[in-house]
Amino acid sequence: MKRHALPALLALAAGLLIAPASASASPAVDTVTGTGASPQQALSPTPYQGWNTYFGLGGDFSEESVRGVADALVSRGLAQAGYNIVWLDGGWQDPQPRTAAGDLQPDRTRFPNGLKPLVDYIHAKGLKAGIYTDAGPYIPGRCGLGSGGYYQRDADQFAAWKFDAVKVDFLCGIAANLDPKTVYTEFAQALQNNASHRPIIFNLCNPVTSPDWGNYPLEQQSTYSWSYAPAIAQSWRTYTDVGFVYDIKFKDVLRNYDANARHPEVAGPGHFNDPDYLGPELGMTDEEFRTQMTLWSAAAAPLVIGSDVRKLSQTSIDMLTDADVVAIDQDPAGVQAVRVGPAGATETWVKRLANGDRAVVLLNRGDSPKTLIATASSLGLSGSRFTLKNAWTNQVTESAGTISAAVAAHGAALFRIGRAGGVPGVPHLTADLPQVTKVGAVATPDGTAPVLAGGDEARVEVAVRNDGTLPVLAPKVGLAAPAGWTVKPLSGSPAVLAGGSAATFAFAVTLPATATVGEAKLTATTSYDAIGHGRLTQTTVSAVVVAPVPPDGEVALSHHAWISATSGWMSPTIDLSVGGWSPLSVLGQVYPTGIGVASPSTVRYYLGSRCSRLTAMVGIDDAVRNVGPEGATATFQVIGDGRVLFDSGLLTRDDTRQIDVDLTNVRVLDLVVGDGGDGGYNDRANWIGLNASC
Repeated sequence: MKRHALPALLALAAGLLIAPASASASPAVDTVTGTGASPQQALSPTPYQGWNTYFGLGGDFSEESVRGVADALVSRGLAQAGYNIVWLDGGWQDPQPRTAAGDLQPDRTRFPNGLKPLVDYIHAKGLKAGIYTDAGPYIPGRCGLGSGGYYQRDADQFAAWKFDAVKVDFLCGIAANLDPKTVYTEFAQALQNNASHRPIIFNLCNPVTSPDWGNYPLEQQSTYSWSYAPAIAQSWRTYTDVGFVYDIKFKDVLRNYDANARHPEVAGPGHFNDPDYLGPELGMTDEEFRTQMTLWSAAAAPLVIGSDVRKLSQTSIDMLTDADVVAIDQDPAGVQAVRVGPAGATETWVKRLANGDRAVVLLNRGDSPKTLIATASSLGLSGSRFTLKNAWTNQVTESAGTISAAVAAHGAALFRIGRAGGVPGVPHLTADLPQVTKVGAVATPDGTAPVLAGGDEARVEVAVRNDGTLPVLAPKVGLAAPAGWTVKPLSGSPAVLAGGSAATFAFAVTLPATATVGEAKLTATTSYDAIGHGRLTQTTVSAVVVAPVPPDGEVALSHHAWISATSGWMSPTIDLSVGGWSPLSVLGQVYPTGIGVASPSTVRYYLGSRCSRLTAMVGIDDAVRNVGPEGATATFQVIGDGRVLFDSGLLTRDDTRQIDVDLTNVRVLDLVVGDGGDGGYNDRANWIGLNASC
């Protein structure tokens, strides 16, 4: 982007926040021709919704499995909530994708009747059908299907089969070194001119990114699609895939959301930024998926489910179909949320809605619960009283101008905010999630997940704040812990909590020596009298980790139970390079013990202040040399109780570092791998040895 364009884009983004309800976020465009059109003429005036085969079924789906998912979309209430496109991704094609005459053909074993009967079945259930191709020419061995040289023929074929949407990839396109803008514009014209005159949604899906895919010119990357796609497509991917088949991680959800947020000014009715698919139960916790759903809705993103909906829990179905959350995504103004204030571990995002309300996201990217706070004035609202509806809980409260929420680690609160009038409502009172602030006499490092062990005594605090105009009376907090734990109050309760004030309730929590290892719950119940509304209660829950026993003697940490372990892709592997494909090998030397990870990664151990020394070696696994010259950089840190004990600096595939650190009095040890600042492409990092003296 040219530097002189920045002020105009910043002004446009600000307009998304402060413009009156009747204003449009960006000029409406005909999504094929680029000529002027009203939002009512747009093919998909609000973000489309549906389901796609890729993440949940992989490439081996069949007519039978797709019919089963279509049935589940209807029977489980997803279709009624708007998820009405059944989308076949890559894999539907035959091993010989074209007939001798040049027509596309589906796999003759998995789709013995062809695709038309399947499309008819989908339509008969009141649903729509989507299909997949690629903008480049089919190149055997490098991509599975390509429409290059056949754009009009394939567009006519999709229309004849009565498909309603098409996703156009760029794997063949990048393999053929094509210009995305040129070929996608040609494909859009072919769709517009299809012989059946059938309206077909066009999802422009260029996932190529640097450095995740290697080094490519800007014009060939997904991060450039915003500059031309709004005039030719209903949606366009803004970054690489949000995960792998059956494997979507929260960190990649945040990565894709951040990339998607770069150009909110180009989103509007009929044309939307696309951060990729929703991934419930594909690797994230329920809390993390709720955050993804919150962020995608605020972003006015297409809501396309990647999981196998036949197998989803009712909890996931309830999140996908939450009426208030979906309504924020489907708001007719088509405005995309923008961040208010700085980026960081906690953030505020705001989206202007068609009626003048604001949708507000309070996002906690960190590993410990936080109470997050925003002000109405910072969100573009004026006045002295505001109605807040929590989109996930449906609770309606009133605030004097402060919006706060207790947000779990990796969580997000979502509010719909408008001006209040009439009789004062229930004061907006926020009871914090229980927080472990000390273990023994040692403060818990800020931003880290608390770790407890059998026999520990911890200080737990619950902060309560009243953001309403009216006071609340007799606020009290009770704390419940697992059976066998003891809880002792350390503070009294005030008689009144005035509007704009806060109080902290503290407890001493003692674990039995035999406390069960794993995750435990601390549950706070806050009660108070709200004038005119009786006695009200709130329940907030925090998870804490009860650590396994610490190591004893001379121990290879790779063979000791860790508390938690993450890897940039796949999972950390004991005594093997990440993925478990080969022995740990650095600079031609094979090593018997250690941990293989991909960046970024954190492996956490409980030492219980019982160890004195750690020795190890770190380096890049030789397997990266089989991939190519790109990437393969990393940084390694050893962190004890939040304090850096060792920092490798930047390592390449030709570097190693020796580690010899003092672990005296270290309770919790973190082994952290960073990507070296160039993304995680081809980063396979090894912790060799990891010998602890305890």
